Amino acid sequence: MPHSRLRCLHDKNGTNSHDVPSNFQLLFFAMCRMSSKASLTTIQISLQLSGLTCLHPICRQNPPSVKYRKLFLSELIKRHELYASEPLDELYDALGDVIGAKEETVCYKSYLLPSGEPVGLEENVAVISEGTTGLVTWEAALHLAEWALEHPDIFTGRTVLELGSGVGLTGIVVCRVCKPTKYVFSDCHQSVLERLRNNITRNGLTEQGSPGVSVLTEEVDWQNVKKDQLRRIGADTIIAADVVYDPDIIGCLVRLLAELLKCKGQQRHPEVYIASTIRNPETYNCFKNELGEFNAGLKHIVITHPVTQVFPYNRIVSIEMIKVHC
Repeated sequence: MPHSRLRCLHDKNGTNSHDVPSNFQLLFFAMCRMSSKASLTTIQISLQLSGLTCLHPICRQNPPSVKYRKLFLSELIKRHELYASEPLDELYDALGDVIGAKEETVCYKSYLLPSGEPVGLEENVAVISEGTTGLVTWEAALHLAEWALEHPDIFTGRTVLELGSGVGLTGIVVCRVCKPTKYVFSDCHQSVLERLRNNITRNGLTEQGSPGVSVLTEEVDWQNVKKDQLRRIGADTIIAADVVYDPDIIGCLVRLLAELLKCKGQQRHPEVYIASTIRNPETYNCFKNELGEFNAGLKHIVITHPVTQVFPYNRIVSIEMIKVHC
């Protein structure tokens, strides 16, 4: 799929009247809501949409949740019936298959890269499960991935460490497009690490040897991380998305960033980029203030350049990118 089609997601409502089928496909694979303004005016578009979404090979391999597919197909049938005089058997057959399916605790979301290649992720249906929020993809991870697509030089030929990788969206995009030499995914929750490894393998990256990039998965406990582990990783670039959400972990996160910025063992300090969805301004301001505290002695700058939207997600939420440095 050409990049120009992906960029049509700039539209405020996530749809473009000149490219309805492509937009519906992107929204469907990522389990996003359809715009109420999108209309289906011909049988041909409905047929095309069924092939691009619920009958597409990507859906068969990485199916969205049963609940989402039911809602999507029901809405598609409803809109088709408004504008077409004939029923569409393909849609009713697909809905019948979904109605008989059992809802699972896991589902799949797929995001299309500018090349048109999919990134498929196994996620939990519930936002919070197994005592963690790390089993789903959050908005800041998508934003950071988009930023990486526009700044591949930050990653190309470098060793990258990602803190709080979650289900792996950002890192998989960076590995697939930005050509790092080594990429270290990290998290501390065992269920998240297991899901992360599955998603890495699902997307053609393996710790046994991925083409063009060495991929590793490490357990990094921010409270108990060892300096030897950080030196062994030897990161040139450090990134994280949506890791500033709990006041209780801000202190150990800031101490870890301070340690990372001085542990490289070379003249050039690593570059650190943090993307955050600002859900609680008080918590986020506490994080930025603590960066400058005496023990950490870190500075930060806000990255204000706009980022082209590639993936479908809620852009109304406030997301901020900062670069942290000594």
